[in-house]
Amino acid sequence: MGCDFICKTGKNSGMAVFQKGAISFGLVYIPVSLYTATQDNDVTFNQLHKADKSRIRYKKVCAHCGKEVKPEDIVRGYQYAKDQYVVITDEEIEKIKTEKDRTITIMSFVELKEISPLYYDRAYHVVPQKGGGKALELLRRAMMRAQRAALGKSVFGNTEKLLVIIPREDGMLIETLLYHDDVKDVGIDYEKPDVSDAELALAEQLIAGMVAPFEPEKYHDAFREKLRALIADKIAGKAIAAPKEEKPGAIIDLMEALKASVKSAGKSAAPKARRPARKKEA
Repeated sequence: MGCDFICKTGKNSGMAVFQKGAISFGLVYIPVSLYTATQDNDVTFNQLHKADKSRIRYKKVCAHCGKEVKPEDIVRGYQYAKDQYVVITDEEIEKIKTEKDRTITIMSFVELKEISPLYYDRAYHVVPQKGGGKALELLRRAMMRAQRAALGKSVFGNTEKLLVIIPREDGMLIETLLYHDDVKDVGIDYEKPDVSDAELALAEQLIAGMVAPFEPEKYHDAFREKLRALIADKIAGKAIAAPKEEKPGAIIDLMEALKASVKSAGKSAAPKARRPARKKEA
């Protein structure tokens, strides 16, 4: 049974619609929309002229005549030889796309743990359009029961993307993946010294003492808050003072550092006794 996702580029709105289309699950047609799942909340700065604090602006200028070029006068060109270009339009790119290119075709179902976090790129929510809710829920539940994610491909714009469709408790998610040749190897060999059983046991104990469920709402960008406070102080004309830092103790010995860490975590050195598992009722 094949699964396809037929995509058409949608215009961005307040809800950040990325694409609109449909998932076909066998003979089941599921109209859906993709919404961007992340946003950039970083504090941004403008470049200013140091002398008079005026804004630095960039102009797009023709290298031949030196005149400023308006956005509507700019076209896409590919350089195939020195100073030789061929112009490619959006319409020409759309013209060479086949139905398969516009479709996310699931190539296989995989276990999510098989995909290294190194390959993840961008995330999108999958939301059903009118009439697609039940069919999308059927697909989500079937994938949840099978404990599988779906690996597929599709062309977004002028780039073919590798994708993984992930079922979740509260909906469906699509992640674009990097190709293997896009991922860089560290390229540096470094020594991996042996560790003793005692060191390993203490490290495992420290990890066990720090186990906690992942609750993303508990975490926030503390440095961003410091940066915004810095900006507010500068606007108010206040002097900027560096905070006092608490320097860690100079622990050089690895075992000493592990023991101090375990003690700081407030956990007993002895492992907790496991409760006997309850028998499942028929």
